Amino acid sequence: MASIGRRGFIAGAAAGLTMAGAMAPSRAMAQGNWPGRNVHFIVPLAPGGAIDFIARQVGDVLTRTLGQQVVVENRTGAGGTLGMDLAMKSEPDGYTVLITNDNAASAPHIMGLAHDYTKELVPVCYLGRQSQILAVHSTLGVKNVAELIAHVKANPGLGFATSGVGTNQHVVGEWFKREAGIRLDHVPYRGAGQAINDLIAAHVKIAFLGPTALKPHYDAGTLRLLAQSASARSPILKDVPTLEEAGFKGMVLDAWYGAFVPKGTPPAIIARLNSEMNKALTDPKLLENFTKGVVEPIGGTPEDLGKVARADSEKYARLIKELGIKAS
Repeated sequence: MASIGRRGFIAGAAAGLTMAGAMAPSRAMAQGNWPGRNVHFIVPLAPGGAIDFIARQVGDVLTRTLGQQVVVENRTGAGGTLGMDLAMKSEPDGYTVLITNDNAASAPHIMGLAHDYTKELVPVCYLGRQSQILAVHSTLGVKNVAELIAHVKANPGLGFATSGVGTNQHVVGEWFKREAGIRLDHVPYRGAGQAINDLIAAHVKIAFLGPTALKPHYDAGTLRLLAQSASARSPILKDVPTLEEAGFKGMVLDAWYGAFVPKGTPPAIIARLNSEMNKALTDPKLLENFTKGVVEPIGGTPEDLGKVARADSEKYARLIKELGIKAS
């Protein structure tokens, strides 16, 4: 697991001290006393998915280490952009933290937004990553990707569920459709929790979703996991092939999860949050739960997350243009 570099932490703390010295006494005092009240984690999708899961796991640890309650707020709508907008426009005082995934890199390009979250928000910590999964209900009667493609071609008009418009799942679903030469209608939900409910009820029988929501139902035999979008098989899902192994070379789209704060948040607070989050990612109980949720913990400096987020923004801009993906 990557961890925050000593040099990076010292530099961030020094920058924060310099800024604090230039502030008005009341602002500097408030910063020095941080956190003096509850810290709010904004999750832009509904409960039941990986973002919510990761936010609650990290929040539980930080509640203990910070000595203040971390409150997780699910602010859903518009493919996650309502929650991200809320976080972006919040007071930059360290009490509002956005926990999101690479939807922050994809949604602005799909929805034609005037802003790019990867540039407007300040990265704090790269929390984890995982693959996206092509899943089907067991009653669909297919056991692998080739059988699914044949079934879809013979039964036009089927749909695939995702956590919402503009999500990484939406992108990989459209990419898969093009490469497989099939027609599937996109069925977006307001988060993985809602999507998984309809999937296990067989209201929709195909989905691209994260493994956190899928694995319990896979273990129970209700769902079949046909492929994952990572470059290599997850060590927790060793029996699920990658899309590349299924014949789709170059179809790799990992999901990352990270913490961001509004522009203007004092560097010293960002450094403290980063340090505490890196420590949280070594907590034995959190690591046990991450394994159950099929999440690989990462950690590192704010710059590590920033590089990944900006690179993905460029990748999504290219894919969305090539695939002709639009919000409606």
